[in-house]
Amino acid sequence: MAPTGSQASFSTGGPRDREDFASFILRLRSDQISQPRLLEALELVPRRLFLRGGIADAYGDRSLPIDCGESMPGAKSAARLVHLLGVEPTSRILEIGTGTGYVTALLARLGTRVTTLERYKTLISAAEERLRGLGLTNVVFVQEDGREGYRDGAPYDRIIVHAAMETLPRTFLEQLAQHGQIICALGPATGAQSLVRLLKVGSRLEREDLGPVRYQPLSFGVATVL
Repeated sequence: MAPTGSQASFSTGGPRDREDFASFILRLRSDQISQPRLLEALELVPRRLFLRGGIADAYGDRSLPIDCGESMPGAKSAARLVHLLGVEPTSRILEIGTGTGYVTALLARLGTRVTTLERYKTLISAAEERLRGLGLTNVVFVQEDGREGYRDGAPYDRIIVHAAMETLPRTFLEQLAQHGQIICALGPATGAQSLVRLLKVGSRLEREDLGPVRYQPLSFGVATVL
């Protein structure tokens, strides 16, 4: 019989992952991240499946290298991003930067539809396989750089960008539904950057600064080899 619930979540990592997950949840609660739906999504999406081999603590807080020379955020950083995005069950979501698909899977558990863009076909293929294995079918994978968003699925209720931009292109505002939100990093590649939450009100965006960050700049074009 296939494992279900929390048993399925930790079937690949054993007791160590269960212990580390419990400690991870305590750290989240101490930072006021405790929405039941998010905590359930974190339990149902085993982070171990998205990591390279040889990593002892699947729920550590440091960023980790992934294929194609990219990286993925630490467990708490990933959970905080999803928390800040405030996904509702009816949310249509655009994600720019699929990576391993870990955040994608959390978003898919919480929202109604996720369109996720990634420059690297290698990353898309691996993420698709992981999410398919988790039974998540409400995700559309697209090989694009995301610098102009993605009009085909618009309007979106939530947009998250795993990269930095000096300024937000107007196309993002146009693709965002009324009262929709964007989480992204704004600032130059080599200077001060701030993680911001942008709320669409009428034809403008209200900005809330969430703290300093250091993101790679949003890249142009899709990879032709990887």
